[in-house]
Amino acid sequence: MSRSAPRVLIIANRTAATQPLLDAVRRRAQQGPARFHLLVPATPRGLHRVVDPEDSGREDAERQLEIALELLREAAGVEVAGNVGSADPMAAIADVMNDRRVHEIILSTLPRRLSRWMHLDLPSKLNGFGVPVTHVEASRTPEDEMAHSVA
Repeated sequence: MSRSAPRVLIIANRTAATQPLLDAVRRRAQQGPARFHLLVPATPRGLHRVVDPEDSGREDAERQLEIALELLREAAGVEVAGNVGSADPMAAIADVMNDRRVHEIILSTLPRRLSRWMHLDLPSKLNGFGVPVTHVEASRTPEDEMAHSVA
């Protein structure tokens, strides 16, 4: 992979291993060479969002990262790097954007009615980075997808 290939930042958490995101990465990879990096912001749940938001949710995010990287590598046809970021998605994204040059962003969220990131208007905020943003929305939660595949 050429050092000059565009860098694509993939941002996802619970949707990191869902079909809409894998399809979006596959489509991007078919457009031409790219280097992909998956960012999984930690997502504290329940009371942890208030009590210890920076420490909570990291283990779940690390598991999600591990599962998703293998699937994303297959979809992209190239190595995909990744990391777990801060519980504040904008802070996590800014950390990556400040650390490396990013040319494109693919954001994957839960369905609009369930997505905290959509309530924060994350897709619009990402436009402030001045790079193209592709937003994919899962049609259902990963847990629902598992239930449908088993049934």
